[in-house]
Amino acid sequence: MRYRPLGQSSIQASVVGFGAWAIGGWMWGGADEREAVRAIRAALDSGITLIDTAPAYGLGLSEELVGEAIAGRREQVVLATKCGLVWHTGGGRFFFNQGGKPVHRYLGGDSIRYELEQSLKRLRTDYVDLYQTHWQDPTTPIEETMTALVDLKRQGKIRAIGVSNASVGDIRQYQRLGPVDTDQEKYSLLDRGHEAALLPYCREQGIAVLAYSPLANGLLTGKIGPERVFRGDALRRNNPRFSVENRARIQGVLAQIQPIAKLHGLTLGQLVIAWTLAQPGLTHALVGARDPRQAVENAGASDAILSDEELAAVDAAFRQPTER
Repeated sequence: MRYRPLGQSSIQASVVGFGAWAIGGWMWGGADEREAVRAIRAALDSGITLIDTAPAYGLGLSEELVGEAIAGRREQVVLATKCGLVWHTGGGRFFFNQGGKPVHRYLGGDSIRYELEQSLKRLRTDYVDLYQTHWQDPTTPIEETMTALVDLKRQGKIRAIGVSNASVGDIRQYQRLGPVDTDQEKYSLLDRGHEAALLPYCREQGIAVLAYSPLANGLLTGKIGPERVFRGDALRRNNPRFSVENRARIQGVLAQIQPIAKLHGLTLGQLVIAWTLAQPGLTHALVGARDPRQAVENAGASDAILSDEELAAVDAAFRQPTER
């Protein structure tokens, strides 16, 4: 397993992180909680140290499962969670409904402090290594948000500050008030809009970039063929990217890069993770796993080093027209 720093902080984290969105069950057709706990422990056993969760993943369920899984192993974990998607208040701006509760984007200072205390209880710890604003809140001045985060860091309750789903302009405003160590953004072979501005800016500023959904919600693993039927899975069931036709197209593209994976003894998913980690400015990849086998497979991508020619070949295959 390779490790890279979280920005300018002193924290070293595994380049492959465990993304804990799916184990919260919401939008993923539920979750097998026992398998989720076993998956996290298998990830730790495989050298993964970075675990990324959030209160909004199952209205606290993901954090609770992470807390259970890391009990007795806290010192091995770089624990990342988030704030700003809330259901305890009507502040901010409505975002979506989950479990019969309206969830708002809200980054008010008092709300952040409340959220962190709830997260610490669910995670069974007294500090978080990386605390990130989950989505940006246009109704609250960034000055108020960052003041609260800097204060929590001063208290020792968080060790590093990150943002997510942010623009370069947002990051600049945060930086005026304190250090921003990380930015977490959606990035994959099918989601490359941040290559023009955000990735170069973060690289220049020494900000680590954590890619979420680097396997495009499983589409790039090669394991979701056109025959797959999605039940109780709102994330993929109604998503045009997962239409039968597009899944067939993606399978065809993946077949083109299969020889590269075979040469390195990698699965297609591992090859895609390795490609992601090789992109300029991209420092960590957060990959979900719902059972131990998936967690171990993901961890195995960390040490793969692709040549410039192989990276270019993967890139060229996915530059062909595909449903995005």
